[in-house]
Amino acid sequence: MQITADHVIKFIETITMRVKEQRDYLTQLDSAIGDADHGVNLDRGFTTVLTKLPSVADKDIGTILKTVGTTLVSTVGGASGPLYGTAFLRAGMASADRFELTVDDLAVVIEAALEGIQARGKSTRGEKTMIDAIGPAVDALKAARAAGDDLLTSLRKAVAACQAGMEATIPMLATKGRASYLGERSIGHQDPGATSAFLMAQALLEVLEASQ
Repeated sequence: MQITADHVIKFIETITMRVKEQRDYLTQLDSAIGDADHGVNLDRGFTTVLTKLPSVADKDIGTILKTVGTTLVSTVGGASGPLYGTAFLRAGMASADRFELTVDDLAVVIEAALEGIQARGKSTRGEKTMIDAIGPAVDALKAARAAGDDLLTSLRKAVAACQAGMEATIPMLATKGRASYLGERSIGHQDPGATSAFLMAQALLEVLEASQ
């Protein structure tokens, strides 16, 4: 099984739906340790992305992802716009001119997205950010692939690692971003960026499972 451009379009549509469904929850998480705008901002950004999809429906995966990235950068406020925008732009660069991706390609694309977030946010693991969910997902995907697992099995393991990483942000002390201003009070709250990253990972798995 390979990931096609049609899968990627469906993936973006599913993210948009999930973000809209979880908008209040994401904002609630952000109200505890941030600016209380994560869900609202992502919802606005992906709703705008949805209007751009028809223009790239017949394009390669790289073009689709870069269009998502530029749209998020220009429409989403706060930290999440530049971070997710950069992630999708880097993912698009890593999949330029490709109409299909193997599981090995997927690992390269997600790692490129992760590196983009790290570079833009000047952050690393353990600082209570989306990186704490995405990083373990990349590790799990690569490990599963090295073990010879197929695409869906590898992705299931990656999503499980992403969820575990998200949940691991709860006891962390935030040392990066708006949450870091709270110091010790940031402990005990799940990071909203790690949560939205998990929703996106879930969306990709859902789309690929449905196409089986």
